[in-house]
Amino acid sequence: MDPSYLPAFTKEQLKKQFRWSEFLAEKIISSVAFLSIAIIFLIFIFVFKESLPLFSSTKKVEKTEVKATTLQPETYGGATEDLAPETYGAPLEDLSPTEAASTDLQPETYGEPIEELAVENQGETKLAKPNQEGADKTWSTFASAEWVPVSYNPRFGLISLLVGTLKVTLIAMLIAGPLAILAAIYTSCFATKRRKEIIKPIIEMLAAFPSVVIGFFALMVLATFFQDVFGYDSRLNAFVGGVAMALAAIPIIYTISEDALSAVPKTFTEASLALGASKSQTAFLVTLPAATPGIFAALLLGVGRVFGETMIALMATGNAALLSANPFESVRTFAATIGSEMAETVFGETHYSVLFFIGSLLFIFSFGLNAIAEFYVKGKLIKKFQGK
Repeated sequence: MDPSYLPAFTKEQLKKQFRWSEFLAEKIISSVAFLSIAIIFLIFIFVFKESLPLFSSTKKVEKTEVKATTLQPETYGGATEDLAPETYGAPLEDLSPTEAASTDLQPETYGEPIEELAVENQGETKLAKPNQEGADKTWSTFASAEWVPVSYNPRFGLISLLVGTLKVTLIAMLIAGPLAILAAIYTSCFATKRRKEIIKPIIEMLAAFPSVVIGFFALMVLATFFQDVFGYDSRLNAFVGGVAMALAAIPIIYTISEDALSAVPKTFTEASLALGASKSQTAFLVTLPAATPGIFAALLLGVGRVFGETMIALMATGNAALLSANPFESVRTFAATIGSEMAETVFGETHYSVLFFIGSLLFIFSFGLNAIAEFYVKGKLIKKFQGK
């Protein structure tokens, strides 16, 4: 072709023209991104700030005394001189001294009496509150297995909650991981286009199910079914909760894994098939290793989904803080503890701060897991497959 027929462009024409629509779209996208980061950062600051009282040193208070002032009858309107106490039945004047003495009411007690709760001093009554030793020794109780937040001697043992959370997460990932990845491999490498259009939307629809629906299904159906099959005593346990949480994690793992497998260049599969490899060999030995970084990210998101799940854990795990390696015993997770007890705590008390401290642990775990995967493991895998 003759170059003289080509249109000539000036330097000004080749410059990128300014468009308000592109400028506004770019600013809005960047603003939303920075706003999201700022909101996440502020949430972490708020959660950690509420747990700060656990890190401050406080002096132990032996006795808290409250003076009980003399109560006067509340009056409305006129004087109360002519008012007489309202009586029911026979008047007290007609009773004999012995009978009158027997009518004195004694406070009803349960268990062992609490000593030195009332001290009389110059006509004034002082009420002494029992010392809560656990409130000043909170950190020492974290390493225990007892979760007794409401007591004269409260214990905030996080070991049983941690073990319960890890048990449920491990069971859920052992079920959801292989199923979701195998389903993604089938959809991406073996299924026809028509089947892919049917299978993928159906599995992704599971992500739209509310957690309470999955929890209710586990409570009413899965718990009875697995108890009849295995014959264990505790109807709600870590295994039932893990199966229910696997149903919630499968759509996330499947979607990201299928996208990662579909993003593998077709030249990889074509070269493998051209060298004589079968379709299954190409899928498991070529496509799957090439998509490992994306699949690894999908598994991490699944772990985060299960680790922070609240409603399913409340309804399907039994919600009992038991320290045991048996998967068929009831457990309690970190998220379920916060969800079930936060509304019943008193603002500013030790129990309140401990729950926010658990929330901080959940936040730090999720952030650390994603940071390690993004900056270390994923980078190592990418360099490995690039031959660096």
